Amino acid sequence: MLRRIAQQLLPRFPGIFSIETVERYVTASYQSLAHGARVREHLFTLTERLAEERLTALAQTRGAIGKPVCEVLFVCTHNAGRSQIAAALTRHHARGQVNVRAAGTHPADEIEPAVLEALAGMGAEVGPEFPKPLTDEVVLAADVIVSMGCGDACPIHPGKRYLNWDFSETRGRSTAEVRELCLMIDLMVRDLLDELVPRAAER
Repeated sequence: MLRRIAQQLLPRFPGIFSIETVERYVTASYQSLAHGARVREHLFTLTERLAEERLTALAQTRGAIGKPVCEVLFVCTHNAGRSQIAAALTRHHARGQVNVRAAGTHPADEIEPAVLEALAGMGAEVGPEFPKPLTDEVVLAADVIVSMGCGDACPIHPGKRYLNWDFSETRGRSTAEVRELCLMIDLMVRDLLDELVPRAAER
């Protein structure tokens, strides 16, 4: 099955990667998602999406794929709360003027229900996103890396811009509490977008 996924991904990167490279990233992505996973129903689908994101980021860092807009990466511990909130709100306000990724140093199995409910109430649903492990490819492809409580686990690379947004975890909070957190993160997101693409933060 992993080889089939690699064969499906290869045409998306024509002349950029060999089948061996794609297979290596597919296998590594599967292993990182499968490790300790309690929910395995969609594991192969998520593997394909994670491998494609990692390969895209790798191709960007090599200059094989262009970066038409600024890349922002949000990182927290589980990638199930804070970073998903920031990513969803950034996508919502940026309207395609910024590319957004999110990852976790120790990703959870799924995004927290209270987070999904709170974001839906703000019109900023996460869509097909899921908790993903933090990898060097997405860090190197990012122009701005926003740490949201991952501490020293987030790798530091020269030439990258790092921001630290200190918010407590959403785990165990009620939907009302998460909604308040969303409003605070929303202010930070708007300030960042005002700097990166001023018109994006306007309603």
